Amino acid sequence: MATRNRERIVFPISRVDHEAAEATETLGTKPKFWFRDGGRHLLFKAEDRGTGEDWAEVIACHLCRLMGLPHVEYELADEFERGQRVRPGVICENMAPPPLALILGNQLLLERDPSYPLEQRFHVRQHTVQAVAEVVANLELPAASWMDAAPKGLKTALDAFVGYVVLDAWIANQDRHHENWAALRVDGLHLAPTYDHGASLARNLTDEERLERLTTKDKNRTVLAFAERGRSAFYNEPQDQRPMGLVEAARRFALLAPEGAAAWRERLAAINTDAVERVVGEIPQERMSEPTKEFTSELLRINQRRVLEGLTA
Repeated sequence: MATRNRERIVFPISRVDHEAAEATETLGTKPKFWFRDGGRHLLFKAEDRGTGEDWAEVIACHLCRLMGLPHVEYELADEFERGQRVRPGVICENMAPPPLALILGNQLLLERDPSYPLEQRFHVRQHTVQAVAEVVANLELPAASWMDAAPKGLKTALDAFVGYVVLDAWIANQDRHHENWAALRVDGLHLAPTYDHGASLARNLTDEERLERLTTKDKNRTVLAFAERGRSAFYNEPQDQRPMGLVEAARRFALLAPEGAAAWRERLAAINTDAVERVVGEIPQERMSEPTKEFTSELLRINQRRVLEGLTA
């Protein structure tokens, strides 16, 4: 990773004392709890499986910044109990403090279709591009406080949401299921910022597999071959057996919001490799090994090209 002689990105690691926990968060599968730090109401999400969800979440957050996407901010953290470090994780602020309310995608889709499988999280074939686009099109843009860095030409919530799906294809996020996008009830229903990217960037591969894919001459085992197999959480039709590929899903959403897609394509095209490598390279060594950094940078480079080509086709 070539990060010398460039402005460094500092990734502070916040200390979170378990004794400060106010409430356990039940949404999702990872151990989480809410706590207060001064005037901030924060969520700690544990990374207790050793699969890199913490660094993946933080890298994705910084890539959202590079794109100008409305997004939840994540920071690295360590949980302590009785003075002893327990496990790593991340922290983020509550994006829906009272009187705001978070309305998850599955709830919005149920309002559109009373037969929608609300409780099923994965492999939901009714979670189609068309269904999601129809729901999102009825929302307002994210509130102005989230949109400071977004492209100026975005006119609809669907324009903004296309950016989320473009991000997914870039970072290999296969976890945009119907609880990982939402609306915020403010003065109306606004698209929520993008959040929960911890399953991205192939974070659960072993370093052995990463090194093999970086060096192999077997075309079926390369980083490119790995990237091409990435699947979204969106289906083309309810009768389909498999969800769409990540780039294909981005392309399909782009066809429904071409102006928004053009704005996000321009943003992605303007991001250079050095900026991405700087983000990846500065993650603390104890959280992310050198082979992981090398593989992650290569995956992002390949996917950036694939997405740009897919949005042009």
